[in-house]
Amino acid sequence: MAGSRAQILKGLGWSALSIAGWIPMYSLAKRVLEHIDAFTLGSVRYGLGALVLAALLIAAEGPRALRYEGRVLPAAVLGLFGITGFNAFVWGGLAYTTPEHAVLIVQMQSPLSALFLWLLRGQRPAGFTLGCIAAAVAGVVLVVTRGELAGVASGAGGRALFGDFLILLGALSWVVYATFSSVFAGWSPLRMTVLTCVPGAAGLLIVNAAAVALGAAAMPAPAALLEIGWQIAYFVLGSVVVAMLAFNAAARHIGPLNALLMLNLTPVGVFAIEAALGRSFSVAELGGALLVVAALAANNLYLRGSSTRR
Repeated sequence: MAGSRAQILKGLGWSALSIAGWIPMYSLAKRVLEHIDAFTLGSVRYGLGALVLAALLIAAEGPRALRYEGRVLPAAVLGLFGITGFNAFVWGGLAYTTPEHAVLIVQMQSPLSALFLWLLRGQRPAGFTLGCIAAAVAGVVLVVTRGELAGVASGAGGRALFGDFLILLGALSWVVYATFSSVFAGWSPLRMTVLTCVPGAAGLLIVNAAAVALGAAAMPAPAALLEIGWQIAYFVLGSVVVAMLAFNAAARHIGPLNALLMLNLTPVGVFAIEAALGRSFSVAELGGALLVVAALAANNLYLRGSSTRR
């Protein structure tokens, strides 16, 4: 029992660290996008993050761990989806919408994964899961529309809706990444992360260069980067290196489902940050956010119970 309790406490500690690493991400990104564009943010975040993670991989497993061993194509494809796609769509969308919209849509990855597997492999989710998905979608709609469907697609509402759609594409990109990550059986989580981050970061740099060439983005001035130096350090070290490694450690100690359950606290933290920064929320937005968190948590608990009964 003592060993089990120690495992749980370690897992909760790692979960808390991963949550602390990801909660400020959306609010900070929204403010950083006033200084640099979404393409630059993604490139810097994972370009530097991949270098740090690669150094950690070499230290932990040796230089041989950087070899793809015939899996370079699947690693490149998944990296382009999970790293390039997620960052390009989420940060691009956040330029049009709000941090609380972004975190709730990204948090929908678990139900989106269930629907994706149903479409891809015919694995129909349980009725309870489908009910939770419907409730979570309803909650997101409440938050996105602020409870007012009329006129949501016009003016500022239309811009936010466009941003929300881009973020949904980012969330779906990560669903593809997570769904097919099992093809790297035999690799450690750190190795899989690094060897998909490298082509993903390269994809971000290519997209960034193309955007600059087409006039959709601009190379940031060195002064602009220095002005947000500590934010960049957070995005690289806090939101990529520390949070990702902490989540993987939490999953090892308390299981992936419990680690994901803890991540349901992330939207609560984002709403709290935005409220502290002066953002006011309608009853519909708060109610919708609570509905999303409750539905996701209920489904996670149901899945955990189902896995225990097997």
